[in-house]
Amino acid sequence: MRLFPLICFLILLFSCQQGKEQKKINNQTSAEDSLLTLVQRQTFQYFWEGAEPNSGLARERIHIDGNYPENDQNVITTGGSGFGLMSILVGMHNDFITKEEGYDRLLQSLSFLDSVPRFQGAWAHWYHGDTGKTKPFSRKDDGGDLVETAFLAQALICVREYYKDGSPEEKQLALLADTLWKGINWNFYRNGKDTLFWHWSPTYGWELNHPIQGFDECMITYILAASSPTHPIPDSTYHKGWARNGAIKTDIKKYGIPTLVKHNAKPGEVGPLFWSHYSFLGLNPLGLRDRYADYEEVVKNHTKIHLAYADENPKNYKGYGSNKGWGWTASYSVNGYNAHHPDNDPTGVISPTAAISSIPYTPKESINFIQYLMDNLKDKVWGKYGFYDAYSENEAWYPQRYLAIDQGPMVVMIQNYKDGFIWNLFMQAPEIKAGLQKLGFKSPHL
Repeated sequence: MRLFPLICFLILLFSCQQGKEQKKINNQTSAEDSLLTLVQRQTFQYFWEGAEPNSGLARERIHIDGNYPENDQNVITTGGSGFGLMSILVGMHNDFITKEEGYDRLLQSLSFLDSVPRFQGAWAHWYHGDTGKTKPFSRKDDGGDLVETAFLAQALICVREYYKDGSPEEKQLALLADTLWKGINWNFYRNGKDTLFWHWSPTYGWELNHPIQGFDECMITYILAASSPTHPIPDSTYHKGWARNGAIKTDIKKYGIPTLVKHNAKPGEVGPLFWSHYSFLGLNPLGLRDRYADYEEVVKNHTKIHLAYADENPKNYKGYGSNKGWGWTASYSVNGYNAHHPDNDPTGVISPTAAISSIPYTPKESINFIQYLMDNLKDKVWGKYGFYDAYSENEAWYPQRYLAIDQGPMVVMIQNYKDGFIWNLFMQAPEIKAGLQKLGFKSPHL
């Protein structure tokens, strides 16, 4: 009987200890969620307050200094606007804006997209937001851009899924999104061959001759093309075009980490991290696999290779490390614009979107990166629309400039990490399920 009080005391002590540990975990979770929501809310404003006013869509770039050498402050980007439409959905989901505000903006944006010139249903890379006229991306790139169109179509499907069971007005918006998506003639962009081509111009035809082949940011283009209920490509085009008749598979390792797929880079190199972001804003890579690879491993290993490079830091750049600054992608650079990656890092430039948009793959390291910037660099890298596009501690270079294609993935991927919101919208679409099955994919969502 003397043991009974001792046992009760030990049980009480253990319960108190458990309570303290749980409280500590809860506090950490709350602090983490607050930090991520702060980043989301501020970055979301790029697509809300910073949108081009006539179209409601995403400006290609916003320079806080007001200096636009190309006089393009009113140019909207098709792909970045796709990321922006997803960000508007996230904004409503998190009560950054009201449902009414979000609906009005999406109606404005989709109406603009319905009014501008299209090329066999595909949009151009750029448009003048104030006039709706096409702005050539380059001399012969003045027509349809199938990859930018895919980034936009990924968002249109999410918009449709969000509104399809809503009020009569919301159903009409869902119908508009559906009509725009189904109007894309993916099959035309095969040019009679068993691969997809990136560009077509009404003036220059197929002269750019740029086949889309893996692995890079373009995987979503083939998924959507195969899923189209109106202008689908055959499954052979995915296997012969994107997968290069199986040559996409590789046993190449970097830092001892398997790459699994051959990146569109020099042998032994891996690409910038946007290759593991843009296609997977809606397409959920977790548990997704086909005959060539497990794409959860592909994107996670790609990110881990960047982390390993940060720790190795072969050029001894200031501020590098997996618990400091890491992550390389296409962004502004000390000398213009550059597609940074571990084998192309000439000036020690880090792009915040690279690490932050990888948060579903490497949550601990991505959150540590955010905290590092907040604690150490502060307003050198943080401004009106969240983290600036790029910085270099090594060069003491902190430009106050933003790009839509880098801001959007942060908003979306943080939300996918939190609750899979955008992933769930996209993956529930019936034609996406059918398209993935057609191509031989396996996923927990099928």
